[in-house]
Amino acid sequence: MKLICGIDEVGRGCLAGPVISAAIIIDKKLILPDIKDSKLLTPDKREYYFDYLMKNAISVSIGTASNVEIDEINILNAALLSMERAFNNLTVKPDIIIIDGPYIPKRLSMLNTMHSAHSAQSAQSAPLRCGSIKVLSVIKADVKVKLVSCASIVAKVTRDRIMREYYDKKYHGYGFKNHKGYATKEHKENILKLGLTDIHRKTFNFEM
Repeated sequence: MKLICGIDEVGRGCLAGPVISAAIIIDKKLILPDIKDSKLLTPDKREYYFDYLMKNAISVSIGTASNVEIDEINILNAALLSMERAFNNLTVKPDIIIIDGPYIPKRLSMLNTMHSAHSAQSAQSAPLRCGSIKVLSVIKADVKVKLVSCASIVAKVTRDRIMREYYDKKYHGYGFKNHKGYATKEHKENILKLGLTDIHRKTFNFEM
């Protein structure tokens, strides 16, 4: 049986905090029919499915890129970096990776090159020197591909918990438990009153 991994990220549009990706490998027979993109679920449903996925996944992992890295290399590259890190943190390596969005992280795209080379070697009956992984990017995979929907749930719940349970307590008055770092009216008003913290993305637009 081929092992398939779904990867998705959350937090690209935030003004503060990290961007976080999740990678998950789970038997497709265990994916509940009502699972969908995390943005289409209530917080309670996300928490329920998160616990279910963590219990039933073959392997699941998280990759992060900090607000400092976002400012240094831009949000797109930081999101791709967090995807690479999520993949690298898996305890089981898949045969196929499906990534949400139009881009494949550079180091993961190299796996596709290896995959093509190995396919050619197989045709010539040459021995393979290492395992091969096929990597696919699918626009709106978090909606179209259930496995990537699972990754979106794990990434979203993980990031929300970090913002709610760690940063909200560390930075009183910013309301991170409510907006999780997104560009809400409340968040922008609190920035105007209190200034920027060391988890805010300094290259982002903070206009009201």
